[in-house]
Amino acid sequence: MQKIVTNLWFDGRVEEALELYTSLLPDSRVTNILRYTESGMGETGDIMTADFELAGQSFTIINGGPHYTHSPAMSLLVHCVDQEEVDRLWDGLIAGGGEPSRCGWLVDRFGVSWQIVPTRLGELLASDDAAAVERITQAFLKMDKLIIVELERAYRGE
Repeated sequence: MQKIVTNLWFDGRVEEALELYTSLLPDSRVTNILRYTESGMGETGDIMTADFELAGQSFTIINGGPHYTHSPAMSLLVHCVDQEEVDRLWDGLIAGGGEPSRCGWLVDRFGVSWQIVPTRLGELLASDDAAAVERITQAFLKMDKLIIVELERAYRGE
């Protein structure tokens, strides 16, 4: 059992979110669903809470109503191995009403903030070449979705 579990507060659309999230990452699945009963705060039969895993990490969704909303102050950071994974996750999370933001950040159609970041960015930023790090930093600050080939060109000064 994972000691610390991220809990995402939703106001409806829980089943839709679970379907999307678990479809995008390998080793992802819904592990438990509790539904509202007649004595609950929500509509009888609607999901009250759901436990799920994304890439083996545990999460919980609570369908708690309109009392709280998501904020970019908390985001889910996904380290991607290549551009294909960046593109697939970016496109999947933007689909249906999501919004891109800068530097690999986006907000999905449910209002959850994500950072879709290639591991190559961290490798390039760890360079001892201060001028290359400055170039790559200036490059990624201008991007929405991060493009590895463009980051590598900036690193090389091309």
